[in-house]
Amino acid sequence: MSKIKNLTVMGSGVLGGQIAWHSAFKGKSVTVLDITEEALVACRLAHDQYAEIYLQELGASENDIAATRGRLSYETDTCRAVANADLVIEAVPEVPEIKSAAYQNIAHLLPEHTLIATNSSTLLASDFASDTGRPGQYCALHFANLIWTMNLAEIMAHATTSEETLTQIAEFAIEIGMVPIPVEKEQNGYVLNTWLVALINAAQTLVTNGVSSPEMVDRTYLIGNRGATTGPIGIIDIIGMQTAYNILNHWGNENDDKQMLKNAEYIQSHFIDKGFMGRPTGQGYYSYPNPAYQDEGFLDVPDFSCVPELVAKVKWTP
Repeated sequence: MSKIKNLTVMGSGVLGGQIAWHSAFKGKSVTVLDITEEALVACRLAHDQYAEIYLQELGASENDIAATRGRLSYETDTCRAVANADLVIEAVPEVPEIKSAAYQNIAHLLPEHTLIATNSSTLLASDFASDTGRPGQYCALHFANLIWTMNLAEIMAHATTSEETLTQIAEFAIEIGMVPIPVEKEQNGYVLNTWLVALINAAQTLVTNGVSSPEMVDRTYLIGNRGATTGPIGIIDIIGMQTAYNILNHWGNENDDKQMLKNAEYIQSHFIDKGFMGRPTGQGYYSYPNPAYQDEGFLDVPDFSCVPELVAKVKWTP
């Protein structure tokens, strides 16, 4: 058994909620911390959905689910939420200012032994180490969305992360069923998001610029990667529109990438402004729980009836 028994997840969004539920399912006592009761209500509803998924897809029993629920608590009071934490996993929005403020808010409240890990998608642990007040006890531990099947956890240190911290974090990851992925030097995007952000940005560019439809982008990907279950547009839905926007907007500004900023604006105007937040809300590029890319025949060779529509799409004038 690792030394980490009590976990606080700071941020109850899509991935924070998944980390909390899965860790509780694996036997950890978990407190979910967020700034509003409304956010925690949404997290509880997501946990109800995860309960059904774990029953149907992971072979969990009703007793397993009841035990998981018994190990979960939900807090808006930061002091109570971290009072007994062995580990705090930060999963707040991918906005540097928000992350810095979150660390500074908890720094003076944590027990001396508590470790902190960031679940940041693209930012570096070294960006925030001083904000934590305990840089030696801080590193990155990045999970993939759909944690119950995409069971990887990327571990990335900064210059002064202690070996003991990394040992405890690696043991925790293994204990909750993750495959640890060592990131051997600091890299924005780690391993997973270095290629994933490039992929979804390229796919979104095709849609934003009117080169292809979302469905055709995903068909192309899924035929070119036989055996894959989700294309890059479907992945955007899974990530969630707010996270996708935050990443594209941040790195678009950081790198003065006008196309990336255009892609972020497309997601804002076509989805976020309309309340379509992706899979978590049941509507993004696809409708859930039965997205079109899961339909039987999505990748089949069509009959001739599709040809007029196809030709109309292909024929254009400068």
